[in-house]
Amino acid sequence: MSTWLRHHLFALGSALVHVRRAPGSFLFNILVVAIALALPFMGVTLLDNVRPMSEQMAVEPELSVFIKAETPREQATALASSLRSIAPTAKIIFTSREKALEQLNAKSGLSDVVATLGENPLPDSYVVKLNAFQNAAEGSKIDSIADQMRALPGVESVQVDSAWVKRLAALLGILRLALLLLAATLATVVVAVVFNTIRLQVMTQREEILVSKLIGASDSFIHRPFYYTGALLGLCAGGVALGGVALVLQPLNRAIAEFARLYASEFQLAPLDPVATAALLALSASLGLVGALLCVQRHLSRLN
Repeated sequence: MSTWLRHHLFALGSALVHVRRAPGSFLFNILVVAIALALPFMGVTLLDNVRPMSEQMAVEPELSVFIKAETPREQATALASSLRSIAPTAKIIFTSREKALEQLNAKSGLSDVVATLGENPLPDSYVVKLNAFQNAAEGSKIDSIADQMRALPGVESVQVDSAWVKRLAALLGILRLALLLLAATLATVVVAVVFNTIRLQVMTQREEILVSKLIGASDSFIHRPFYYTGALLGLCAGGVALGGVALVLQPLNRAIAEFARLYASEFQLAPLDPVATAALLALSASLGLVGALLCVQRHLSRLN
């Protein structure tokens, strides 16, 4: 165990020595990789802030069930039990056609227009408030409930007032897919940048590598410093990208505060929690390691 640790510490020290030899080039590569990582990191931060808000939102879609005009009042009121059997936990409110007309006259100021119609054109209706849905992902259940209510005798139509629930779920799904595609594309860019950086380093140290092989150095001993260089490049770039995202959140929050105030909200974008931050740093270091691994396997094998 001590030998293994000593070898890795030596490899890490060698990587740091090579970095100190050309700090300008290393810092420039960090900047390039950080720019590539900043976009997906910003996307992850935005989704992480929006996700709790969408999941914790009390989603209570409503269904308006309109009864056929020729249906007797007794049959219309008896539909409440059938509606209750379809949605046991829902709040069901019956509105008679007379009450609906009173509300229309009171709210719209169209009493003169309605009076010209002669008789009440409005049907009896129910408002079914579904309180069983706790997040947008469950919004699709409302379609089956609406279909069952449409099949009841005496029902003219059912209006679903929860289209926004599906739009929210669909929008978040599109954003996640777009972020995944963007992350995959930029991850390829990161691997390519690290690959090219390590390739230049291998070419610079070609004579040193050949001498090491002549005196009996193993491939693992030679490869290890390059692996650490790639991982360090990815790790440092990830840290710079996260720092850049944290700085961008400040002006964004000032703009959001003005908008949120119009809706009596105090919504603000918060940085990622420590666990998510550590995961992104580990991911960026892993991308650097993958780029170094591919380069070493391709170029150092030619020196055997």
